[in-house]
Amino acid sequence: MKSNNNNNGNGNTKLILLHPYIQKQGTSNRVWLLAVLTFFTVAFLLTLIYTPAASAGAAVPPPLPTSVISTLVHYASRSNESFHMTHPELKSISDVLRKCSHPCNFLVFGLTHETLLWKALNYHGRTVVVEENRYYAAYFEELHPDIDVFDVQYTSRAGEMDELLASARELARQECRPVQNLLFSECRLAINDLPNHMYDVDWDVILVDGPRGEGAEAPGRMMSIFTAGVLARSKKVGGKTHVFVHDYYRDVEQICGDEFLCGENLVEAINGMLAHFVVERMEKDSFQFCREQNGTAAAAAAAARSGL
Repeated sequence: MKSNNNNNGNGNTKLILLHPYIQKQGTSNRVWLLAVLTFFTVAFLLTLIYTPAASAGAAVPPPLPTSVISTLVHYASRSNESFHMTHPELKSISDVLRKCSHPCNFLVFGLTHETLLWKALNYHGRTVVVEENRYYAAYFEELHPDIDVFDVQYTSRAGEMDELLASARELARQECRPVQNLLFSECRLAINDLPNHMYDVDWDVILVDGPRGEGAEAPGRMMSIFTAGVLARSKKVGGKTHVFVHDYYRDVEQICGDEFLCGENLVEAINGMLAHFVVERMEKDSFQFCREQNGTAAAAAAAARSGL
């Protein structure tokens, strides 16, 4: 019994001696936990203080260096392809992309030799291409998955230009008005079968280089020029849109450019090939594309073609 009592006593002593150790360990853990919490609290506060400034500084990513842009334009203009833009044409578009105050929203009608160049020049921006040939669009996007290409069905022919222009003028206050959401438009010149989100983008630069528009039976560029004019005037944010029309020497491009982009907005026409318009947004109650819209150029061209 005694022996048992001594053992019990030793056990109690050991238990009593262990209590202070446990308390000390618990206190140390709490101090460590408090230190960790303090560290993360300070780090979080510093993040709140300095992150906005850093974000503001990083909101506009740096553009491509001018030397890189010049090199890309130089080699693109030296291409062996039969149909490609000249150096002055490429430079005009690249200068506009380079001067965007923020990453550009760049809409291009037509898959061409320059498509990869547009993507490269619009560094950090959004470049979207609209193509008439769905098979070529799918093939190109498979080769270059980083480029957004959408196919569109053009329902008009170049030989129908005069009829379509007359219809657009008649419906200028209704379906063919210059400010509208083209997704719901029934104007015969409106392209309204693109993905819905395309109509919500404020496009900074638009290039009309498609459809091909070769011959009276081929899809002309009346629809793409009209659509470009409406998108430019229907912007929600920002005032101006740079619209380029390639092959401006042709009747459709020149007449529809004058009709829907307007002579007063023409900045330059490079060698009769590339027209550069700067189009400002309009209010919703606007029903006239140009300040002086009389259709004289279109009427004269139609009379010449009819032999009158």
